[in-house]
Amino acid sequence: MNKTNLARFNNSWYNTGANPFKRLCWYFANAVCFNSSFPINRVKIFLLRIYGAKIGSGVIIKPHVNIKYPWKLIVGKNVWIGENVWIDNLEQITIGDNVCVSQGAMLLCGNHDYTKTTFDLIVRSIVLEEGVWIGAKAIVCPGIKCFSHSVLSVASIATSDLEAYSIYQGNPAVKVRERIIQ
Repeated sequence: MNKTNLARFNNSWYNTGANPFKRLCWYFANAVCFNSSFPINRVKIFLLRIYGAKIGSGVIIKPHVNIKYPWKLIVGKNVWIGENVWIDNLEQITIGDNVCVSQGAMLLCGNHDYTKTTFDLIVRSIVLEEGVWIGAKAIVCPGIKCFSHSVLSVASIATSDLEAYSIYQGNPAVKVRERIIQ
């Protein structure tokens, strides 16, 4: 690989949205209070807000959650983020009110262009509208919008948008039925 390709492989165009000192401080805060067994939810919410996240009331963040960049995170009211969730928000992630992101789920805003030898970085935002449920160990890929009250079932992978009030399953996830809320 020549020097030109190496420079492109570094994806120097990408802007994390924070200076190196802020990123380093967040790295340690994330390691100690989020990606650990740290039990105090109020401290987690306080830290997220200090680092620029917009967090609504009634948010619960369970242990061992990994959040890449809190300054690129918007979370509505009454949201549940389960154990071992990975929020890899290289771009903005917006989570609406009354959303459940179950244990082990991954929200991935980044990928690489496999058609290029330089594997250029591709980043796209994710939106989870009100009432969405992301099942345990499910994956939401870059650029996906999960419309109101959609469900991505356990271990499924969303590679395209999820319609409102619909349940999706599989890899890639396909619509299997309507979600009827009583």
